Amino acid sequence: MSIPDKEALYPNPAIKEVIFLKNAIKRANIQVGDYTYYDDAVDPLAFEQHVTHHYDFLGDKLVIGRFCSIASGIEFIMNGANHVMHGVSTYPFNILGGDWQAHTPALSDLPMKGDTVVSNDVWFGQNVTVLPGIKIGDGAIIGANSTVTKNVAPYTIVGGNPAKLIRPRFSAEKVAALRQLAWWDRDITWITAHIDQLTQANLTVAEITQLSRQQ
Repeated sequence: MSIPDKEALYPNPAIKEVIFLKNAIKRANIQVGDYTYYDDAVDPLAFEQHVTHHYDFLGDKLVIGRFCSIASGIEFIMNGANHVMHGVSTYPFNILGGDWQAHTPALSDLPMKGDTVVSNDVWFGQNVTVLPGIKIGDGAIIGANSTVTKNVAPYTIVGGNPAKLIRPRFSAEKVAALRQLAWWDRDITWITAHIDQLTQANLTVAEITQLSRQQ
């Protein structure tokens, strides 16, 4: 059984625009799960440049799960982009330095939205922007050219600016069964042996339940 090496930068050495993302991450405040890939024909190694306003002193993290598919043009905007809004002006004087730096607002005054969390098996189309603190559920699909301003439920398709629900992918009963299956947490040999069932078969709830019981 030949399985792509999760520790390799290029899962398929013949395709240099696709990388296993976790192997290119240097920042401690970005966490990426195994087998999540990033596809960028220009510079796939520059993913961290698409995570903007991400300052260590704020403490927020970008967390991405396993087996996600991320297309080019992705932009994760982090909490450092937020401005204090309860004063007369929203201008960030302190960031410009000089005597203005003494007027840095307390962290408690900033509109912090928390960590940005992408769950497992999420597919991002091209040119997607995700705002700070967004939570995206397992199996979600984000349409191309979307701006994600609100949390995305598991196994839903969203799109647009701002992104809105297009439709659920499956019934609520099937979503519950799929989340119970949590195939992305299985051993990679099990996943490899069941690829056709995971990607090509329109499994019923009973079949998903049966698959969950298999070792």
